[in-house]
Amino acid sequence: MARYVGRENVAKRLEPLAGQGGRTVYAGGSARIETADETLTVTPPFGLDHEESYDRLELGPLLEALAREHTVAAILVRRGGYAVGVFEGERLVASKVGTRFVKGRHKKGGSSSNRFRRRREEQERELLDAATATARAVLEPYRDRIEYLALGGDRGAAAHVADQLPWLKDRHLERVFDVPDPRQRVLERLPYDLYAAELSEEPARR
Repeated sequence: MARYVGRENVAKRLEPLAGQGGRTVYAGGSARIETADETLTVTPPFGLDHEESYDRLELGPLLEALAREHTVAAILVRRGGYAVGVFEGERLVASKVGTRFVKGRHKKGGSSSNRFRRRREEQERELLDAATATARAVLEPYRDRIEYLALGGDRGAAAHVADQLPWLKDRHLERVFDVPDPRQRVLERLPYDLYAAELSEEPARR
């Protein structure tokens, strides 16, 4: 089963393999590492352009991809709050967070339920409008430098905010990050997940 592992931990996982016999295949954005005991497949978060097969363990292109730094925008939105930031490598260089109260679900029916629903929809719009305004203010100065966009929290809400900045359209990372209520500390901890690689491990077939 695949799991996300921090890039430093991936490098530590690969270190014992140095000098062993085996085979390495780079294809489709992943590296497949085959040894006598196991097969590892590693997919770096920001892609892996190298395409080649080796009748040995060739880890250089993979380690280089994992170590490479990028400029990444982050838009995190959940009911009641949002956070927007720009990372240069793992350093947060610009950010702003905000809160907006959004009511929970109403369990009763009737006219009171309709009033509640309308008020809740109004609060959700206010949240998205505030998050969008913040995203424009924080991200626009870095428009020419941002390589990737990370979304987190509520997928639909974060995507809605991103859609209001059309220039981000082709920069989305595929992974949507599961985060608690967006706060400054949540943004500051995000780089570990941003740079985590997808890793799967299989024992060798005997």
